[in-house]
Amino acid sequence: MTEKKAAEKGRTKSIIGVPEVARRAVRRSHLQDILSNGTVAAAVMVFAAILAVIVANSPAYETIEHLLEVNVVVTAGKFYADMTIEQFINDFLMAIFFLLVGIELKYEVTVGQLRRPRQAALPMLAAVGGVAVPALIYSAINWGGALEGWAVPIATDIAFALGVMSLLGKRVAPGTKVFFSTLAIADDILAIAVIAIFYGQTPNVAWLAAALGVILILACINRARVYASYPYAIVGLLLWFCMFNSGIHATLAGVILAFFLPARSEIRLGRLTKWLTSQAHDLEQAYDEESHVLGQHDFTESAVYVERVMHHVTPPLQRMERYISVPVNFIILPLFAFANAQVRIVGADLGAIVTDPVSMGAAAGAVLGKPIGIIGVTFILVKSGIFKLPRGVDWRQIIAVGIMGGLGFTMSILIAGLAFEDPGQVLAAKVAILSGSVVAAVAGLAFVALFCEERGHSRRRG
Repeated sequence: MTEKKAAEKGRTKSIIGVPEVARRAVRRSHLQDILSNGTVAAAVMVFAAILAVIVANSPAYETIEHLLEVNVVVTAGKFYADMTIEQFINDFLMAIFFLLVGIELKYEVTVGQLRRPRQAALPMLAAVGGVAVPALIYSAINWGGALEGWAVPIATDIAFALGVMSLLGKRVAPGTKVFFSTLAIADDILAIAVIAIFYGQTPNVAWLAAALGVILILACINRARVYASYPYAIVGLLLWFCMFNSGIHATLAGVILAFFLPARSEIRLGRLTKWLTSQAHDLEQAYDEESHVLGQHDFTESAVYVERVMHHVTPPLQRMERYISVPVNFIILPLFAFANAQVRIVGADLGAIVTDPVSMGAAAGAVLGKPIGIIGVTFILVKSGIFKLPRGVDWRQIIAVGIMGGLGFTMSILIAGLAFEDPGQVLAAKVAILSGSVVAAVAGLAFVALFCEERGHSRRRG
């Protein structure tokens, strides 16, 4: 009986001991990997968009439309903003999405592809072509008409495009993924600049001055080497209020905030191992194996101290990314997709929608303009001898990148909502965006399946 109790006690210790906690941490890490997977996030957003189209063409449409028009108030102290639920999603929640985009941009500038100008220049210039040609095609089709929508087909949706590309596995070279990631990041920078310059309202000078003052406060906090995340979040919220009232699109507050978040750790990592060794010795000295954990005050206080210090190893930029990435991918973007993909075609004249210059320009710009711009600029720069294709990347891979560059969803729908006031034009633009994205995805997948071999197998061609 004594041996049985001892065995049960041993099993209990193994269950609640360090190894089991470590295993739970690994399981949480695996779950985090799933939640941070671009393919999964893109699939959730696609499902939300499909659901939105189904709802928009069902008896529930009027109920959803009424719900999206309900007013909400966002407050922070004396500051407040009165808006509908749809505006709350598009202006406030999407500012958090733009914060995540800004974090990704700063990461790439600090330690990623954008810190090597020579290596990043080719895909960045290809992105310029992928923005200019769709805009020109749209403008040519809509000359003398709805030219304000010229920017609708210029954007590539990073989540969708990289999610689709990840489905292709070894048929896409690692260098191609890096090329496409850099291109998509540069595309985002250009889209952000276009929204800021061309799709804001007439600026309110007083609120704009207040926004500049808040940006100065962010700069001072960063300069003072404040490594806690919450002061930046609070000041960032004030920046959003100022920009919301200034006439500049409020979502840009997220990008601005990201570039003031410190990308360095406040702990010198080279000294961390030695410090942890000393703390481990102190913990060992403080441990009393005869006492209950609630009575181990010295031990638990020392452990909490180590935990607090270790929290500061991660830079605020990364901590903020961890806080918001899952809500952005699985709450904010699906909500945005559901609210903005309400394409009601029941009773509508489909022929008129398809032949509407707005629809034709947006679809042609995305499906034709993106590949022509991306592939064309890359071809000219490489054949002129100015640049070389990345190692392991051939022209078939570049063609695939160009085709999938037409996957424009999040930014394109956002720009369409900003560009047009006429509901008919908004509908035409959304139909073009959704159909163009489907065509680009299917065409890209088909092209790679037919013409690109799996890496690690035959390398005779290319």
